Amino acid sequence: MSKLVLSEATKIMEIIDAYPFLTEVLVELDPILRRFKNPILRKTVGRKATLTDVSDMINKDLDEVISFFSKKIEDSTNAKVERSVGSERKSGWEDEHTRKREMLKALVLELHEGGELPALKTRFNEILGDVEATDIASMEQELIDSGELTVDQITLLCDLHVGIFEDTLSEHQKPQAVPGHPIHTYMAENSKAKNLITKLREKPSPELIKELAKIEIHYTRLENQFFPMLEKKDFSGPSQVMWAKHDETRQLLKQGEDVDIDELTAQVEDMIFKEETILFPTSLELLTTLDWQTVKHGEEEIGFAWVTPGDEWTPLTPEIIHQASKLEKTTDSLSLNTGKLSLEQIDLMLTHLPIEISYINTQDEVLYYSGTKERIFPRSPGVIGRKVQKCHPPKSVDKVEEIISAFRAGHKDQAEFWITMEGKFLHIRYFAVRNDEGIYQGTLEVMQDVTSIRALEGERRLVNWEK
Repeated sequence: MSKLVLSEATKIMEIIDAYPFLTEVLVELDPILRRFKNPILRKTVGRKATLTDVSDMINKDLDEVISFFSKKIEDSTNAKVERSVGSERKSGWEDEHTRKREMLKALVLELHEGGELPALKTRFNEILGDVEATDIASMEQELIDSGELTVDQITLLCDLHVGIFEDTLSEHQKPQAVPGHPIHTYMAENSKAKNLITKLREKPSPELIKELAKIEIHYTRLENQFFPMLEKKDFSGPSQVMWAKHDETRQLLKQGEDVDIDELTAQVEDMIFKEETILFPTSLELLTTLDWQTVKHGEEEIGFAWVTPGDEWTPLTPEIIHQASKLEKTTDSLSLNTGKLSLEQIDLMLTHLPIEISYINTQDEVLYYSGTKERIFPRSPGVIGRKVQKCHPPKSVDKVEEIISAFRAGHKDQAEFWITMEGKFLHIRYFAVRNDEGIYQGTLEVMQDVTSIRALEGERRLVNWEK
């Protein structure tokens, strides 16, 4: 058998693959290493971890680790093991964050395979000890991007994911920002929600449940203003998962005074924890000042739950000044098929229509929505440029895909729905937009509250100014 050379850069799985019997004796070096029997850990961490990483993992000297493998191999085979250890330690990962994310992925994948939470939590503390919120959020995004887990799978067990890491996350300082910054506003709303939860648990009442239901405004602002900015950073996994959890809370709130108070308060409390320990710290690292300015612009259109944002956060950067110059209105006219209008006139006309419209291009991106005064569904500037699939709750995406696919293929030109919501009868229609050659150019969504139209009877032939 050829001579084996062990060094600080040797991969643990290279040794185990060459000498499978080692999986049975690894526990003698440290009980933690029995985990390398698990095929998921071998596939993820094992393929990258070097003997340097193993020594860090079990908190033992590198020479001791290499000596263990050398002796076991030489005692059990005819192979001669040579050591070539330099002065520089060599990890299998380019940086510490990458190493932690890969180990976190292994833990989560094992959890999805049926691993026991208490054991995984213990292992997490033994191997990693501490993580940043960005590591957890990046890990979930990578699992989605790689196809190893779907958004639905991560949503299903995301409570358990956080359960593995919650002790160390709770120790991290929660993000704080000056009044007026979107994060400061979200945190202030969370504080109000916590107070309501305490009151509900002490003395439940329909009034308190109704008051807590205002948390929906908080969720809607996250979904329409905050999540789109994360998506522009190619970071959509955590936001998709959290939207699904928002919808679970909404379903509970629809039960009104019949809701299980313990279940409702636990659900809202859990979402607050995820926001403050994972979502917000991650976003503070990912988003620029201009990004936060974009998040803030449009928040007023959706509104706030319980609080009024401060005005101390007033950033002014060269990027913002440059961006603002692009938004100056022009008086140039645009020639249309049957007339000529200025851009301002077109904007005024669209916002004064008694309907809401939005336009989606051939790449499924939202290019426009009419800024009418009264909205049927919440919309804000954050959706512009966003994929339409991400503008809907995860459970509705398949319906959106079905309509757009039928339009794009030329199988259908229109789809319509009508629903009753809060006493209003709503008519919702989708139209395929095609050019003169019949080529698909996008989708037009038209929504209208037709309650009063539906109630019309008889005729009115003269103007009647009375309401």
